[in-house]
Amino acid sequence: MDIPSSILNLLKTDSNLLAFSAGVDSSALFHLLLENDISFAIAFVNYGVRKEAKDEEEYAKELSKRYSIPLHIAYAPKFDSNFEANARDFRYRFFEELIQKNSYNNLITAHQLNDRLEWLMMRLIRGAGVVELAGMESISQRDGYRVIRPLLNISRDEIEEYLQKNRIRYFIDSSNRDLKYERNRFRKLLNPLITQYRDGIERTFEYIDRDREIIESLFEIRYIIKDLVVISYKTPLVIDRACDKALKMKGYLITANERKLLKENCSIVVGRRWAIEARSGTIFIAPYITDIKIPKEFKEQFRLSNIPSKIRAYIYKEGINLPC
Repeated sequence: MDIPSSILNLLKTDSNLLAFSAGVDSSALFHLLLENDISFAIAFVNYGVRKEAKDEEEYAKELSKRYSIPLHIAYAPKFDSNFEANARDFRYRFFEELIQKNSYNNLITAHQLNDRLEWLMMRLIRGAGVVELAGMESISQRDGYRVIRPLLNISRDEIEEYLQKNRIRYFIDSSNRDLKYERNRFRKLLNPLITQYRDGIERTFEYIDRDREIIESLFEIRYIIKDLVVISYKTPLVIDRACDKALKMKGYLITANERKLLKENCSIVVGRRWAIEARSGTIFIAPYITDIKIPKEFKEQFRLSNIPSKIRAYIYKEGINLPC
């Protein structure tokens, strides 16, 4: 298995944090990074819900000690509902705290080709456009760091072959067999397709990625000041995509209903947190604030500057001076 040269160059010149679970994919990626002389630290989350969790944690500690690699461990609280969504939120908060504290440039994750096809199919049945179907990118920008996925074009079969050939230890998550989880039902159907139709599936993602680039050329993030994002766009048809990309950088994922609302109304609040206002080729995104009274002189200044109403309180609160 090879890591693309464009990714290798980034990883070799920056500081890196690997999201490690001790499973098939992350165990292979751990050793692949070592083979390529890439320096990194490990982030491991123990959710405490499976009997293997303690053994997986011990394996992470063993690898950390053997290869003198920094290890960070977090213990998740018990989630009474929506386990997958809550676990993901907890995991990424942990990662981002580490990134800020230790100045890591890149978060490395072990998503691979099977994961990407699984994402495509789950979006397909809900209704999605080209960009949503494309899903994960090998390199994507977040607020203050990159997410890098070196295995995105490598199949699960190739990863398992690599592990067996190199006699690398790994754990199998027993929850992956539980068909009550939608992702596992898709996985059972899709994994054989990757094995049989790998070349065609890869070409499809190449075409989708090219189409995504064309769509994303129709808007541009002009500037980001604190949590204010200002975007210029060439056609209203890309407003929802531009907002989706900007908010993803801030750690918020727009829902299908919110995307629909954006197509109908260019002044909305999503997640009860983010205000979005689009007008005359410009999109403003900022935290939605309602408990601040703006002095009259500032209101007039904002009006003359054509700053949308839902954005004004945040700009006033943070004392932001907008570029001309």
